[in-house]
Amino acid sequence: MPKLFLKRRLSQSQTQSIAEKSLCVPLRLTFACLCILLILFVLFLPLSAWAAQIQPERTPLTLELLQERLRTPILREGNLTVDLRQMAIDLRPENATFRDAFYQLLRKELQKTGAKPLGLDLSHSLIQGDFVGSDLGLRTPLYAQAIAPIFTTSEQEQLERLRWVCLQSLGISLPNSKDCRSLLQTESTTSSEINVFRGSLTLVQTRFNGEVQFPNTFFLQSVDAQGATFLKATNWTETRFSRPLSFNNAIFRQLSNFQGSIFFDKANFKQTQFQETADFHNSIFVDNGNFNQATFKQLAKFSNVQWQGNADLSEVRFANQAQFTKANFHQLLLLTEATFEQAVSFREVQFNQLVNLRGTSILNQADFSDTRFAKTAYLSVPGLTFNSNQAKILGNPGEIGRMFWVPTLQGNQNVLRNLGQNFRQQQQVTDANQLEYIKQRLRLMELGHRLVATNINSASLASLIHLGFSTTQAKEIANSRHLKPFYNSSELLTLPGIDLETYMQLSDRLVVAEPLSIGGWLLQACSWLALSVLLLLSGYGTDFWLVFGVGGVAIAYFGLLFWLVDRYRRLLPIAIIPTYYETVAILVSFGVLEFFSLLAIFRNAEQPWLTLGCLLIIIVPLPVTLLIQLYQQGRYHDLMDISYFTEDGTFRQLRLLIGRLPVIPRNQIFRERYMPLLCDRRWNWLNYYDFSLNNLVRLGFNDIRLRDEHLPGIIATLAWYQWSLGVLYITLVLWTLSRTIPGLNLLIYLK
Repeated sequence: MPKLFLKRRLSQSQTQSIAEKSLCVPLRLTFACLCILLILFVLFLPLSAWAAQIQPERTPLTLELLQERLRTPILREGNLTVDLRQMAIDLRPENATFRDAFYQLLRKELQKTGAKPLGLDLSHSLIQGDFVGSDLGLRTPLYAQAIAPIFTTSEQEQLERLRWVCLQSLGISLPNSKDCRSLLQTESTTSSEINVFRGSLTLVQTRFNGEVQFPNTFFLQSVDAQGATFLKATNWTETRFSRPLSFNNAIFRQLSNFQGSIFFDKANFKQTQFQETADFHNSIFVDNGNFNQATFKQLAKFSNVQWQGNADLSEVRFANQAQFTKANFHQLLLLTEATFEQAVSFREVQFNQLVNLRGTSILNQADFSDTRFAKTAYLSVPGLTFNSNQAKILGNPGEIGRMFWVPTLQGNQNVLRNLGQNFRQQQQVTDANQLEYIKQRLRLMELGHRLVATNINSASLASLIHLGFSTTQAKEIANSRHLKPFYNSSELLTLPGIDLETYMQLSDRLVVAEPLSIGGWLLQACSWLALSVLLLLSGYGTDFWLVFGVGGVAIAYFGLLFWLVDRYRRLLPIAIIPTYYETVAILVSFGVLEFFSLLAIFRNAEQPWLTLGCLLIIIVPLPVTLLIQLYQQGRYHDLMDISYFTEDGTFRQLRLLIGRLPVIPRNQIFRERYMPLLCDRRWNWLNYYDFSLNNLVRLGFNDIRLRDEHLPGIIATLAWYQWSLGVLYITLVLWTLSRTIPGLNLLIYLK
């Protein structure tokens, strides 16, 4: 019986739970439908309704309210300010009565002379109709005699700053403006007046539905228009901003005209949107100009602008053309990660400091034609995004290629390759070669760093400690590389015992690479040495005049050397020495040849003293050692009175002697053709230069060689040494010509 009762109770409870579940299902469905409807309502709510909810409630401005606010100005940052915040101000033509009274009442209070300047705050307000802000300023002449009685001492000082800027800008652009002409003259004219806005102007989040007019206005206090929205054109032509200016996050829907304006203090346009043409033509930024993260959707005109402070245009997006023609950048120009989607012009621009193009994207054409770079100015292009097949960089041939700079080869090889390809396509071979020279110099630095820096994958504990790591840090490095070798030096920061400060101090003295054997190290050392010689003696095949100067020094030096061993043989018992005339002639000619050769080296070499030192190491030690040994042991052989050098007597003409060797064969027929030089001729000294020319470049007027009988081995060694150097030199000359002749260069690189 209890069991039966229990079963019945269980069956009843189960039935009840089932009923409850069946009842909950419709409720859940109903709740889900309500949620979906609510979400759809929120998503598809009209934008105007959202704006009405987000925007603060504005109070319509009436004449009574305006008069009240004028009588009770607020204190803002130490200055009295007319509080018209969160107002709806109707200045449309159909409300002409209120509009005229609005300007009249405001003008009366803002233009009071002698009193403390009164500011105007229109933050979060809505201005309907055109806003002619210049009518609120004090209209006054600016010629010198009329300034003093109107303004306070501090205001006169600000006007004197304008005079100073005008005088500094003579011959550039500003003397063409009205107020500059007024300040530089002594008589008043109709056009020599300016609207002076003495107080501060605050337009934070203000919305202007009509045009905004502030032409020829002088703001003596700050202008703050952060987040302001200008739906129609704004006119700021020849406006002077004496204090900081802020248009951060502002939106210009139509033309924004700042032509001929002067920004005496910091000008901030950070994250500003210029949806139509932005015209800053002929303006001056006395302090820093900040356009960081701004957007220019149409034409951006910065032609003839003077940037006396830093120009920050980093992360700016130029969706249309950008014009910086004839601009003058006195300080840094920052274009970090900026994007130029259309053509940008830097024609006739003056750069006095670094131009930072790190991470910049050039998607169309960048024109640097006739641009002037100061000695401290260059184009920093690490990480530059530039595709030579789609975009193009223009510049003066032979000049623009020298202006590019990257800190390391790693991560910038593609940048240098694209820039070089760009100039080759324009047949600017010199600029393409200069970029190749920069690339190889960076490669040389990397090779040298690998040879002398400490490799953390193979260095011993003692080497790591000597480098600057502590004993604990060195052991951590050893344990970590035992498990897995390092692939990047930054991986050291993942070790718990190594802090950022230690890493920054030692990163330049360590390298991460595969451990090198002794043979591998020697091969890298040979590569470093060969690359160093190529860079020093020929600019890596990019400078023919440098190669010409190197060859001239060697030809003159060996010519003098061969004249000395042939004409100055001994003093005793019978002196065999040259005549006084011949000695003077050879020394004078040697000096002239060396002068012009050294001139070519010092005018064209990047490091002329290192180039000269490298050349002297090659041509001086061995010949001088052989020469000393020759005069120490003396010469005692037959045919002492006959020259060691012979010439082919069958021809006297300019010859290209590619297969010529420095010593004549032993065949009797050749001995009959080659006759000894005539030492009694006054022009005989020219033959030694001819022989040196034959040995080095395989070119000469006569086929001059050494005789094969009674010839000291030291003299033959000297001749063969120069001949061996000549093989290397003629190869260097041909390689350099192939890289510097435009047609041949294009045949090689664009095939």
